[in-house]
Amino acid sequence: MRRIAANYIFPVTGEPIKNGVITLEDDGTILRIGRLESEEEDTEFYNGILCPGFVNAHCHLELSHLQGRLQEATGMWGFISQIKSLRETTPREERIRAAEIQMENLYRQGVSAVADISNSEETFGIKTRSPLYSRTFIELFGSEPDKAEELLRQGVQKAGRATAQGLDASLAPHACYSMSVPLLEATVREGLKSGFLSCHNQESPEEEELSGRNTGKPSLLYFLDHLSRVHTPTVPGKINLVHNTVTGEESIDAALQILQEPYWTICPLSNIFIHRTLPPLNLMRAKGLDICLGTDSLSSNKCLCMAEEIKCLHINFPEIPLTEILKWACLNGAKALGKENELGSLEPGKKPGIVLVSHIDWSHFKLTPDSITKRII
Repeated sequence: MRRIAANYIFPVTGEPIKNGVITLEDDGTILRIGRLESEEEDTEFYNGILCPGFVNAHCHLELSHLQGRLQEATGMWGFISQIKSLRETTPREERIRAAEIQMENLYRQGVSAVADISNSEETFGIKTRSPLYSRTFIELFGSEPDKAEELLRQGVQKAGRATAQGLDASLAPHACYSMSVPLLEATVREGLKSGFLSCHNQESPEEEELSGRNTGKPSLLYFLDHLSRVHTPTVPGKINLVHNTVTGEESIDAALQILQEPYWTICPLSNIFIHRTLPPLNLMRAKGLDICLGTDSLSSNKCLCMAEEIKCLHINFPEIPLTEILKWACLNGAKALGKENELGSLEPGKKPGIVLVSHIDWSHFKLTPDSITKRII
């Protein structure tokens, strides 16, 4: 048994507990949560906040070797062009090692689960060996309709090999603008068999402009049209819509009508890196959306650090309380991955991991530039 305490405990499902204490089994399962009444010899006390392990709701580990190599503020097409030209310029062994280092960093900094996008199989072994839970989305794209069947076959085989290694894996569409209609619908149909789907959504003004020019409607409405062809009247499963940088009320309302369980993942630092913009969080909050937090990749971010994403939100949306942001970073992400019974909040019976967040601005309950996160359990 182990007892750990801190200035404040943020259970996520309730209000912060001043001088809170957590009692755990040796395997990390939570037994009790309460308030520390007096100093006890068997209690570890930490200066800072204790919260559940984070859930990184969107990441591309296999792009970790691109850290520091891409120019910022190029827009979507400039970013894609850089990825294409640089992705294969690093030897395979170095690519794998870079991803392995980042997986270790994620776990050490307190991430307990990650939704990871894979185009290749290079990170499968890394995720299999890691104590961090991962769900792998095998991402497909291709604009030529006559190649859809072959691309789907390759994706299904890749997902099968991931599953054979013990990973939870399924197919996912990259984005509407990067896929032919046959490939988009076939990928969605196959992916929904797992109960999970991930798709980049309304990430850039360029994407919306292209969708409007080609379809006469926002890209999310176009995506929903094709989802409805695959499954009616509403679409089941946990659907993770990623980025949502230029999403609007019309798109949100349509998604809430058609999708049974949508999640709306934001990657603030990546959005700033590529587009110098951020999602309409006040609108998303007003609509009561289940918002999740991710880092995206080191091709569009300087680090894969959930604390830095939270700091970014503090700076740009100071009105949003830390309690709400931690719900995005922990519990909502756990729900999006179907792991809410184990991860995402500090509750008896759960085994979410415990994270210390240090150097807190206590007067405002916010992280400071010096704040860091460290896994305690």
